[in-house]
Amino acid sequence: MEYCLNTRLNGNVAMTSNFHENESLKRNKSLYKLIWVQKGSLVIEIDHVAVRIDENELISLTPLHHIEVKEVDGEYLSLLFNSNFYCIFGHDSEVSCNGFLFNGSSNVLKLKLTPKQVIMLKDISGIFMNECGVQDDLQEEMLRIILKRFIITCTRIAREKFFVDRKKEKRFDIVRQYYVLVDKHFKEKKQVQDYADMLCRTPKTLSNLFSEYGFPPPLRVIHERVEAEAKRLLLYTSKSAKEIGNILGFEDLAAFSRFFKKMTQESISEYRKRKKQE
Repeated sequence: MEYCLNTRLNGNVAMTSNFHENESLKRNKSLYKLIWVQKGSLVIEIDHVAVRIDENELISLTPLHHIEVKEVDGEYLSLLFNSNFYCIFGHDSEVSCNGFLFNGSSNVLKLKLTPKQVIMLKDISGIFMNECGVQDDLQEEMLRIILKRFIITCTRIAREKFFVDRKKEKRFDIVRQYYVLVDKHFKEKKQVQDYADMLCRTPKTLSNLFSEYGFPPPLRVIHERVEAEAKRLLLYTSKSAKEIGNILGFEDLAAFSRFFKKMTQESISEYRKRKKQE
């Protein structure tokens, strides 16, 4: 099963059970991805790290993540879209997923679906596929509405995972905004105080909030985002370690090397050599 729509403004949306076989979709580096294993299991390499997704588990990925499907042992469904079709930044007030479902960290959010949640997502997927058979000038907007409904449902499921009820929404939103700001500014701002100032909060308040919801400490979030970008540049570009250090805002190669060794327990050259041999 597969459906793809390309709009006149270069918007892309697709629902497919064969993402691993579609070369066009795999080459498209602009797509956000929601991947849901419906039967069996799936092994995906995300930024050169193998991740197993079991039955009734769902993950969300950004265009930043480099992925390769390594093993399909069952059935899965992928819902993919780019910002030209639906911009999660511009519609953040509608879906509240930016920095939560979707962020640039290598720590991918995995959701375990309950039977009730499986039924909800199957219903939405069925509506999406039914709409794919309607050929008129309203189809694009209808698919956008259905996509938004799928994202909102996933956001609600994720909130349940972190015990975010209505009373806690505003407090949790600060955590989400922090991730958004880190994604935007991690190359030049590497202290929690920088982000605390932008959010009009104290570093201690942020630390308490992150602890409350079971997230890594705020400083760790910054470091992991820098680490993720460093690894991507090392693995998927030919840039030198010095060039990458400059891109990531380090004073010199020595500072970048110390940071990388502290985060990964490997030197830059050891990491690059090991990954190329895998």
